[in-house]
Amino acid sequence: MFDVVIRGGTVLDGTGGPARRADVGVSAGRIAAVGALARAQAGKEIDATGRYVMPGFIDAHVHGDAAVFDADAQEAALRQGVTTFVLGQDGVSYAPASADTLRFVTRYFAPVNGSHPDLDGAVSVSVAELLDGYDRRTALNTVYLLPHGTIRHGAMGTAQRAPDAAELAAMRAQVERGLSEGAAGLSTGLEYVPGGYARADEIAALCEPVGAAGLPYVTHMRGYEADAARALAEVLEIARAGRVAPHVSHLHGPGDVLAPLASQARAEGIDLTFDSYPYLRGCSTLTLVALPTWLPVADLDAPLVALADPAVRARLERDWFAQRADVWPRITLSHVPAEELRWAEGMTLPDAADRAGLPPGAFCCDLLAATRLEAGCVFAQPPSATEESVRTLLRHPAQIAGSDAVYQGGHPHPRGWGAFARLLGRHVRELGDWTWEQAAAHLAGSVAARFRLADRGRVEAGHAADLVVLDPGTVTDRATYERPRVPADGVEHVLVNGVPVLSGGVLDGSARPGRALKPR
Repeated sequence: MFDVVIRGGTVLDGTGGPARRADVGVSAGRIAAVGALARAQAGKEIDATGRYVMPGFIDAHVHGDAAVFDADAQEAALRQGVTTFVLGQDGVSYAPASADTLRFVTRYFAPVNGSHPDLDGAVSVSVAELLDGYDRRTALNTVYLLPHGTIRHGAMGTAQRAPDAAELAAMRAQVERGLSEGAAGLSTGLEYVPGGYARADEIAALCEPVGAAGLPYVTHMRGYEADAARALAEVLEIARAGRVAPHVSHLHGPGDVLAPLASQARAEGIDLTFDSYPYLRGCSTLTLVALPTWLPVADLDAPLVALADPAVRARLERDWFAQRADVWPRITLSHVPAEELRWAEGMTLPDAADRAGLPPGAFCCDLLAATRLEAGCVFAQPPSATEESVRTLLRHPAQIAGSDAVYQGGHPHPRGWGAFARLLGRHVRELGDWTWEQAAAHLAGSVAARFRLADRGRVEAGHAADLVVLDPGTVTDRATYERPRVPADGVEHVLVNGVPVLSGGVLDGSARPGRALKPR
């Protein structure tokens, strides 16, 4: 007698091995049997005839630190077969943090992470407390990376210098404590503040306990596209010095350069992996994309004062905005948290500026001031980003899947609603970049191995029953840049820890079986 039996499907077990026809029996949240279960009884039966049964997908890079509590974000993920979010990305999240650091990271990364519903006014928050707050409170599992920028802010504020010995020791102690409380690695955001102020030797020193624990160093590098090769060299320098396995977040750039570099590093013995998503546009804070680094962006109030200064505006127009004419048309406003300017969401920056009767640079300054720097945008990468480069990186054995989903705003990037379904529908079924068996590894098995989730990512007896039943002929993304919040099609049933959370493509909004997962 099982709690659930999935009958008649084709099992893709997550190892990349051959598919096989089998039933799957689930009991007490775990896969109890995989095989011929025709005579078995169950409290619930799922007919998977003509369908694939796959391990629940693990989103290796997603900004769901607050959005994971939102039913719309949960549906967006589950309708693609995603059962686990890896949080704490880009070196900026909520723990470990004092009240001052928590205020900083919440406001600074508001266009990306949003605001955690339980942490407003918190005196402090530890990794253990943050994980406890996720456990059984959402339909999705969560995994947490230690955010270097948050830890650095706690030790040094926004100082633009190397740490002294006491500061470095304090940061290392936070890393060690966070690992003991269940973090699955360390992340950096080297194009964000304050993490971008760190040198390679600081990061390597903090990576040493991470590497000793067999966990990865996960990084938003110090540059992509034309700068990606140089940035990757720094990642490998840190990996060697810190004796840690590196993982590059949302890798994009010239595939014919980056793929051989990744292969060379792995041949050298460096356990390098990376995640990537199947789109040619990115998404971030408007501050990062639009403002020069000489503005004091680490002090969240100082840029607002500067943007109100006519002399600063004149300098921006002369020395910065005049050189950005080719960039403005590539920016679409995704998140404008100012009621008087909400109309601009979904418009390109030049079109919105034209409607406001202003040059693009002046309108950008006004919008950033009105939103207190909390605006977000979707942006087209430079011409060096090509479909062929995306496909080259997808086919690399070091690749695992991450959506880089950002759920904030009325017109976000569609990747949060479609990345995994697009990988299956377009890149597996239509283009053949992976076989279906390989897809189960790229989306689940290899991701679980990277973050040491020993009982996830496989359809195997004894493993946690995170399971997906999908139609290989119809699974596809429906979200577009014009209509980004449209859920995917083709994923019919999803179990998280043995509990059906999606049945017949419909979300059970009352189920909260998601666990805060820790490396094993």
